[in-house]
Amino acid sequence: MQLARYAPITPPMAHESPDQRLFLLAALPPSKWQIGLALSIVLALLIAFGATAPLANTQLPRVDAFIPTVETAIVVSDLATSALLFAQFSIVHRSALLVLASGYLFTGLIVIPHMVTFPGAFAPTGILGAGPQSTAWLYHLWKVSLPLAVIAYVLLKDSDRGASVAQRSPVTAIGWSVATVIAIVCGLTWAVTAEGRLLPAIVGGATVTRHLVGGLDISLIAGALALLWFRRRSVLDLWLMVMCFILLLEIAMAIMLVDTRFSLGFYASRFYALIATIVVLLVLLSETTILYAYLARSVMKQRQDREGRQIAMDVMAASIAHEINQPLGAMVTNANAALRWMANATPDLDEARSAIARIVKDGQRANEIIASIRSMFKKDFHGRTQLSVNDLVREVVTMIEVDLRTQRITISLELRQGLPQLIADRGQLQQVFLNLCANAIDAMRFVERPRLLRIRSDVITESSSYILVSIEDSGTGIDGKHRDRILEPFFTTKSSGTGIGLTICQSIIESHGGSLKVSANHPHGTIFHVALPIRDS
Repeated sequence: MQLARYAPITPPMAHESPDQRLFLLAALPPSKWQIGLALSIVLALLIAFGATAPLANTQLPRVDAFIPTVETAIVVSDLATSALLFAQFSIVHRSALLVLASGYLFTGLIVIPHMVTFPGAFAPTGILGAGPQSTAWLYHLWKVSLPLAVIAYVLLKDSDRGASVAQRSPVTAIGWSVATVIAIVCGLTWAVTAEGRLLPAIVGGATVTRHLVGGLDISLIAGALALLWFRRRSVLDLWLMVMCFILLLEIAMAIMLVDTRFSLGFYASRFYALIATIVVLLVLLSETTILYAYLARSVMKQRQDREGRQIAMDVMAASIAHEINQPLGAMVTNANAALRWMANATPDLDEARSAIARIVKDGQRANEIIASIRSMFKKDFHGRTQLSVNDLVREVVTMIEVDLRTQRITISLELRQGLPQLIADRGQLQQVFLNLCANAIDAMRFVERPRLLRIRSDVITESSSYILVSIEDSGTGIDGKHRDRILEPFFTTKSSGTGIGLTICQSIIESHGGSLKVSANHPHGTIFHVALPIRDS
């Protein structure tokens, strides 16, 4: 048996419905692949830090264009990240996202005065009337701003303190946030440049003060990282942790290990800063692109399905009306004739009996027409090919991966290796498994316990001529009094259900010579058993 597990189980966010969580990167749990990638990046940077730390004070050639180049990239990256987070806030109106977006905006803006005041970047002593300590203090304001924003984000994301924000227009909230951040950046820039002489010296031999300020920076970053670790739930949380870890490496290199500018450690620390700011941006861009593609495919599929169902219903209705009209009309005619023969002063029983016999014959013909119409949908062998059930299950799991992540459902695949191939219609069986998995996801949508979707494949022990696929959920389950009726046409336990989905699934499975059964899952949930014949499907 092969066992595969994906996203970890975590409880749903407080005060947030599943619809609000849908496609929200601040709530979407990370995949196993993303966790592995994050750990790989952390490990690679840790190795690089260990290799460069002993040589941190090795002096390298001075490159005055280095700071403007790197920090321009940082400004663009931070502002783009801020814009994406503001866009997320405009959708869900969560104050935690507003604070985090404002933090990235502040970081992107405060880098600009740091860049223009850096000695040698644009002028020998910097511009904006900067003093010898201005650049260093702007650097520390830059480094403490994002950890503070992350701490506020973590503390706010599970609370209801965003309710007052949600009552206002998101555009107004974003506008006030942007204006406030710009005002704070301008005020701090003026204070550090115009009144920089009042600040403690942290460059030019003030090692103790520099280490104290660096220790404050590290403490704030470590605090943000610890909070994220204990309250991590989402893709965004994961990559914010990576960002905080990279910031720790940067501060340790730039302040604790490096004594002079334009040394190996100086250059390395700036590259750490660039990587830290790019990481979250790339994740936001990639996840947004993936979710957009998923939504686009979903919309197109829904449109095609709706049009296909409409066409199929129109054709079926026209076919049934055309075929049934003739025997029904004949039945009415013969019934009227029988009534007339019976209404005569001397009833002609032989003629009446003959008319009634013709009614019976027309009724049998109508029944044969209905049976032939059903057979068109149940016994079409066109398009059936050899396929692997395990491969088909994996395809279906890939198609529902985003739904599983948004609903925080763990998927467990227990697929028996070496199963023989089936002769079946891939599209029809795919729709069956998709429908059964969608029902399982819906059944677990509002449960508070761990959510697990388990899919198994095996050969039925009583007979080696059938493959059994079991789809198990840990949802609300089906009431015992309804379990025998759940496969009946038009019977549904959903408030918005039509009651034909499972009937269609059963019809498809039976057309392949198989069977569909349902049973209770212990201690919670439901199991659907799909048995498919191996030979002569």
